[in-house]
Amino acid sequence: MGRKSLKETRRLEIIKVFYQVAKKEGYENTSIAKIAKVMDINPSLIIHYFETKEGLTYELIDHILDRYLLIYTLKHKGQASLDDLQKTIEMLFSKKWNLLFDDGLFYTFYALAFREKKIKLKYKLILDSLRNRLALLIEQCNALCITNVDNPQVAADFIFVMVDGAYFYLSMESDKKAYSERLAYYKQKAYDTLCIPPIKVVSAPVC
Repeated sequence: MGRKSLKETRRLEIIKVFYQVAKKEGYENTSIAKIAKVMDINPSLIIHYFETKEGLTYELIDHILDRYLLIYTLKHKGQASLDDLQKTIEMLFSKKWNLLFDDGLFYTFYALAFREKKIKLKYKLILDSLRNRLALLIEQCNALCITNVDNPQVAADFIFVMVDGAYFYLSMESDKKAYSERLAYYKQKAYDTLCIPPIKVVSAPVC
């Protein structure tokens, strides 16, 4: 009970290989035949699960959302803490968050959203879901008097505007020091928006 079916497992395997091939070759140069070759399976098996490359693309975008939403795992289910909120902000403005999904593919799919209504709706779902989950986390912290944010939804939206803008701008930055400094600046602005202190970094003891 609770185990994934063979069909779900195989579909996820195909989606992950599709992502890796598209990341390496570029979305436009990725085909079902190339994915099948990497997996050492017959292309007809992929077609059996997804029918077309477009169908595979839609599933990958859904997979992106699932990966992004993992940042909202609470220590105590249904009860947010200051630590949960701080760790969420740290994750949003971290290299780990930026590496959750390849920038090149993310913006390729984003461009496709202007041509394909279904992709546009899926991207809108990703952006809205991330904002709504952060707003809910802030609301829970408000209820516990951890924060006192007047409008959690507006605050969450503002923070994600900074996140989206920061990574778009910083993707053009090749100076690692400048990148880190700007990211730290944006992160502090997020903390300021919530009126909470930054998470304390525990230094390793000096022997």
